[in-house]
Amino acid sequence: MVTEKDVNKALRGVKDPELDLDLVVLGLVYDIEVSEGDVHVVITLTSPMCPVAGQIVEDAKNAVLAVDGVDSAEVELTFDPPWTPDRISPLIRASLGI
Repeated sequence: MVTEKDVNKALRGVKDPELDLDLVVLGLVYDIEVSEGDVHVVITLTSPMCPVAGQIVEDAKNAVLAVDGVDSAEVELTFDPPWTPDRISPLIRASLGI
């Protein structure tokens, strides 16, 4: 059975190309819902003007679909609430000098 933890782990393989950090570390994953083999993920981006937004969403969907037991995956992009660097874990923020 697929768990939120499984999906979260898969999303760690999807990186923001500009910052070279994964979606989870950056705090870009807002919600993960798992209903048997169906997964719905809500993510955001560091900027609404991100030129590779479509690629990041597609990469996230493919990462989720690659999890054993996932039958379908939907990745929803939102900018509400807007992302801020405060969503990055304190340890990572410190290493980035933020």
